[in-house]
Amino acid sequence: MIPTIPNILAIAGSDPSGGAGIQADIKAISANGGYAMAAITALTVQNTLGVRAASLMNPSFVAEQVAAVFDDIRVDAVKIGMLGDAAIVEAVAQVLAGRDVPVVLDPVMVAKGGDRLLAGDAVAALRDRLVPLATVITPNLPEAADLLGCAEATTRDDMRTQAQTLLALGCGAVLLKGGHLAEDDSPDLLHAPARSEWLEGPRLRTVNTHGTGCTLSATLATHLALTGDPLAAALAAKAYTAGAIAGASALTVGRGHGPTDHFFASRR
Repeated sequence: MIPTIPNILAIAGSDPSGGAGIQADIKAISANGGYAMAAITALTVQNTLGVRAASLMNPSFVAEQVAAVFDDIRVDAVKIGMLGDAAIVEAVAQVLAGRDVPVVLDPVMVAKGGDRLLAGDAVAALRDRLVPLATVITPNLPEAADLLGCAEATTRDDMRTQAQTLLALGCGAVLLKGGHLAEDDSPDLLHAPARSEWLEGPRLRTVNTHGTGCTLSATLATHLALTGDPLAAALAAKAYTAGAIAGASALTVGRGHGPTDHFFASRR
C-alpha cells in the first residue's frame, strides 16, 4: 500500500544559501507531499556566485546517520546527491546494500558555477558501487560523459546511445537530462529496459537555476515512492521543476545563479 505521506531520505551536502543540496531536497520533498529526512555528507561554503570551500563528513558518520533513520523510521525512497569522495561513496553503498527501497541517484560532480564537488578518483566508485543500487539515476550530459569516460553528448542520438550504456551499468532506469543540448527546447530521456521516452519541455531563459538537479531528483524520489512508476515520477518531477524555475522571478536571492522557487504553487 502506498503511504499517504511518504518518508523520503535525502543524502547530500548542505548549501547555506538554501538553493541546492539538502536545503533544496527538503523543500522539494515537502512541496511534493513527502516527509523529508536528511543525512549530511558535506558542509559547503557557497552562495549564488559559487562554492568557496567544502568540508566532508567522516564516512562512518554519514553511514551512521543513514542507519539511524532506517533503524527507527519507514523509508519509502532515498535520494542521493553530493557525496564528495570515494570513501563516502563506499560508506553509503554499504549502508544501503540489501535494503528494499527505491533509490534515486543524482551523480553530483560539478556545481552550477563550475566548482568540482566530487573528487576525480571517486567517479569509478560511484559508477561501480552506487549506480547498480539505483532505481533511477539522473545525470546531466557532462555528468554522463564523466561517468562513461567519453565526450559529452551533443545530439539526441548521442543521448540515446549514452543512456543505453549507462543502463548497462546496472541501474533500473536512466533519466538523462538534456538541458545542455544546443536546442530551443530542453528534452530529457527516460531510458529503461522496457521503455524509452522523451520528456519534452521548453527551455526557460533565466539565470535562476541553482539547485535544479537537486530539486528534480528529490521530487522524482518523492513521486517514485507515491506511484512506484519511474515514468510517472519523472513526468511529475520535470513539470514541478519547470514550475519552480518559472516561479523564481518572485525571489530576490543573490547576484549569481539564483535559486528556484520550491513553493511557487502555494504562492499563487
